[in-house]
Order: sequence, then structure tokens, then C-alpha cells
Amino acid sequence: MSKIKVLAFVLGIALVVNGLTAAKAQSAKIEKATFGMGCFWCSEAIFQRLKGVVKVESGYAGGNYKNPTYEDVCTGNTGHAEVVQVTFEPEVISYKELLEIFWKMHDPTTLNRQGADVGTQYRSIIFYHTPQQKTLAEAYKTELNKEKVYPDPIVTQIAPFSNFYVAENYHQNYFKLNGREPYCRMVILPKVDKLEKVFKAKLKQ
Repeated sequence: MSKIKVLAFVLGIALVVNGLTAAKAQSAKIEKATFGMGCFWCSEAIFQRLKGVVKVESGYAGGNYKNPTYEDVCTGNTGHAEVVQVTFEPEVISYKELLEIFWKMHDPTTLNRQGADVGTQYRSIIFYHTPQQKTLAEAYKTELNKEKVYPDPIVTQIAPFSNFYVAENYHQNYFKLNGREPYCRMVILPKVDKLEKVFKAKLKQ
């Protein structure tokens, strides 16, 4: 067989393999979920550890101010909340499971506040992407209030997703890159420890 034919044969195999890989990737169903639960550094560190989560991005959502910066959002005047946008495989981890983690990993009863982080940008909020997500979130919230799981009423907002602006690069993978910083050790690490105890079976290996 000539070198040209060999090369053509190899290229043909590569094209088939690449085609199968692309088809497989395309057939793998992924969805998005957007949650605000205080500082996005904490939220990101939590959702990144879950099986079935493909990507987590920290950013801003819910306001009318276009292309906000962190400094803009910190004023509390943009209408945006600090959020994480979670890309996940529903066949591995369901939206309902993500909701369970959302509810348990922050305090949904404090208005515009999580710990020492205060302001509308730190509000508890779920931005639903589909009617099904809305139904599940509202039903879950209703049941939690009905069962009085928390001593105070849940103030979490449930709103339609309308926009998402990715936060600056230095906010991405913050806990992974800055784990020794005081805020990470005092605020984020306890949340991660809680996640690893309560949701051990759902964590990536």
C-alpha cells in the first residue's frame, strides 16, 4: 500500500472516530441551573465538587445593568445578584438534587444576607431556565415551608432567567486557587466540609 493510501486510510479512521466522539458529545444531554446563595466563591466551591456537574461559572444575574463589573454589583444598585451558573448532566445529577443542595448549603431565610455578606447582591434566588425548573423549585420551597424545616419563613426568590454576565477571571475557581486566604478558610471551607459530610455520595472522586 502506498504512503498516500496509508495516510488516507489513517485519516479516514480519524474522521470516523472524531465523528463518533462528536456525535456522542452531542447526544449527551446537558442542562443549566442558576443559583444565588450569597458569595459566589462559596457557591462555586460547592457545585464544582458534584458528580454530573460539567462546569460552574461565577457571575451576575437578575439586574438590568449591562456588562456589570464586580465594583458595580457591590454598590447594590445594579439589581444583579452574585450567582453561579451550573452546567450539569441530568442523567447523573437531577435538578431536584441540585435544589436539595442549594437549600441545605445556605440560609434561605435571611433577606439579602448570608453571614457577614450583606446587600441585595447576596440575596437567595433561583433563576429557572424552564417551566419544569420553576415547578420543581416552587414545589420544593412550598414543602419546606409547610414542614417548617427552617424556624423562619424562606425568603428565596424564584424568578425567570433573563441574563447572565460572567464575572471577572479572578473570581473563577476562587477557592481552588486561593484556599489559604482567610476568607476561604473561615467562610468557604466550613461549607465545603459540610457538603462532604452531608452529600458524600454525590461528590466526584
